[in-house]
Amino acid sequence: MRGDLPASAHRVWDDSPAAGWEDAFLSGNGEYGIMVLGDPYAERVVVNHHRFVLPNGTHDARPPRLAHLLPRVRELALAGRRAQASRLLGGGRELRWTQSFHPAFAVTVDAARPAVAAGSTGPGGYRRSTDFRTGEIVVEWPGGRRRSFVSRADGLVVIHLEMGDCVVGLTGDLPGRPADVRYETIAYPSGEDVFLRVRGHYPPVGGAYGFEGLALLHGDVRLLGERVAVRGSALLTMVLDRLDTPPWRTAELEETLRARRTAGYAGLLARHTTPERPRLRPGEPGPGRAGPGAGAARRGAARPAGRRPAAAVPGAAGAAVQRRTVPAAQLQRRPAAPADRAVARFLGRGLAGDFTTDANLNLQMAGANIGALPEVTTAYARLIGSQVDDWRRNAEAIYGARGLLAPSRTDGEHGHLFHMHDDWPSFYWLPGADWLLYPLYEHHLVTGEPLGELAGWLTEAAEFFADVLTVTDADGTAIVVPSYSAETGPLDDDGRPVHLAVNATMDIAAARHALATADAVTGADRWAALRERLPAYRVDERGALAEWAWPGYRSDEDHRHVSHLYPVWPLDEINPDDTPELAVAAHRALTLRGDENLSAHGSLHRALVAVRLRDGVLAGKNLAKILGNDMFFRSLMSSHNPGRQTYNADAAHALPGLLIEALVHSRPGRVRLLPAPLPGLARGVLRGATCRGRVAVEELAWDASWMRARLVSPVDQRVTVSSPYGDAVVDLPACRPVELTFPG
Repeated sequence: MRGDLPASAHRVWDDSPAAGWEDAFLSGNGEYGIMVLGDPYAERVVVNHHRFVLPNGTHDARPPRLAHLLPRVRELALAGRRAQASRLLGGGRELRWTQSFHPAFAVTVDAARPAVAAGSTGPGGYRRSTDFRTGEIVVEWPGGRRRSFVSRADGLVVIHLEMGDCVVGLTGDLPGRPADVRYETIAYPSGEDVFLRVRGHYPPVGGAYGFEGLALLHGDVRLLGERVAVRGSALLTMVLDRLDTPPWRTAELEETLRARRTAGYAGLLARHTTPERPRLRPGEPGPGRAGPGAGAARRGAARPAGRRPAAAVPGAAGAAVQRRTVPAAQLQRRPAAPADRAVARFLGRGLAGDFTTDANLNLQMAGANIGALPEVTTAYARLIGSQVDDWRRNAEAIYGARGLLAPSRTDGEHGHLFHMHDDWPSFYWLPGADWLLYPLYEHHLVTGEPLGELAGWLTEAAEFFADVLTVTDADGTAIVVPSYSAETGPLDDDGRPVHLAVNATMDIAAARHALATADAVTGADRWAALRERLPAYRVDERGALAEWAWPGYRSDEDHRHVSHLYPVWPLDEINPDDTPELAVAAHRALTLRGDENLSAHGSLHRALVAVRLRDGVLAGKNLAKILGNDMFFRSLMSSHNPGRQTYNADAAHALPGLLIEALVHSRPGRVRLLPAPLPGLARGVLRGATCRGRVAVEELAWDASWMRARLVSPVDQRVTVSSPYGDAVVDLPACRPVELTFPG
């Protein structure tokens, strides 16, 4: 052993191997990923690639042409015959899923297990750890050590073996292996080198042809059938490839690996870490990611991952999220330079392993901009930009409209809308483009960077609503029909939801925001008249913001989604300052909503809405539903439901955003400090948060009776700073930090 590593806010460690893949420690570069289970003598390193999706015949699926049906659909919906309208638009289609993400294969490292005396549990001193600053995973025990990471600089999986004699192989035999993928594995010499190769052949149903993983072993190695025997230390480097069509590109992959053969583990690690090291230090002052003060996080890191206390009560929620999730989420979201994906898929039994866009994707992006993770937003922009043409085709085919109509799910290969069923009616989920473009617009507000092609996309989002909002009432008020509040609908007489409806609150909010944003970015009032004709939000007889601005509808108040609170978070249209009465109604709607299956995205959206409404206690109660319900694996990756059901990144990625929102809320020209501190955060330090309006909070420190903040702006500007201790108008000279103390 090399001695105990010091407790660090930037590391997670465990004192036992992972029992299953869900507890494996994670590293990745946004394109490749590895999951290290950590058995000293029977290691399995699961290798993944963001584009490894199983063809199922939908790769070339296109949206159906339905625009001719809309007049009758609208007529039926307005007459109260919503189920009939839904059947007409759905056309009895069989539900078609996107292509499922699947694990690629595993690296196997096997060695002779030492004899253990009767009654003994074996040698002590085992540790596996992940350093969040570098993504390096270390497994060490008295007999050896393995180190691994996924290189951002070189696009390689890198594993260093320091464990004596062992046998290394590649295998497709792992949990989640698709039954209809044919795997081939081989070990072969090429010149002085020894390679391991695995190929996966996809079924010929339309889509990719297959994938390949190639590993080079450098050291004292020899072939042993389809595996490689290793004596002493050895370095394994690996590259992955996906083929849309043959032939295989093995020779190119060999040259890629040979080019880095002599760099050694230390050299490859240095190339991987050096370019971004100043930006990978959450919790430290100066430029970089937002993070907690080191104290609370270090106390949590002093314990093995499997024995860290969860927040079983709301009072512990704030401190628990601070020490358990911020650094881990930053590691899991760092993309590589060539990657075009940095947000996580929806994994789990019975699910497609795709990007679910009507809630989950934006929840994962909640902290990217305000948490100073611009490369995450850059990768997200690549995902969106690669699909905008498809969104245009969706709008034209289904609505005969200009502009953009986004799907409610995508496998990352395209953005065509075909996922339609009475229970999943994504054809009439209208707000998707506004919802999915918002993180990109927020990035502009935070950084001041030019909009570029985003300006055109925002305009197209407005054009879509202008073309779709063709129905008005007798007073000239626009009516949104068909309309859908994901993933529910007004209840019929039997208490069952009928999804097709009129005037969903999220649709109204998205239309108003899309039209206003398009006017703002173009400097015109092109859409002002249409904005004035949009329906007003409705407050029901209970004093709650209604899910539909249409009389006679009953909502399912035990549903996991809270789409009608979109104008609170993330839009900030409804807030205690500008719309106090609607803010009260939104708060009432939030308290009336049940929890259904306690899904992570549902609790997180509720918590984010609560902090926007400045109710930290209510946010803490929603947070405790996650932290107190066994929803974190030993890897610190989260689950979608209690009891660690469905491996899913919503909580792991959204919690840092919730923490920052509870401590810093911003809009251009205004910064509100400590708007809704979570229970358990009566004191603390936050460093590196960034604000809408081009202000950075270099440090925020607070206690029960005082608060100190250091703000900096890249441009001269005057901002209003609010806090529980008082308000101040502050002049920020360009690039010169200004420190404020409250009470002053």
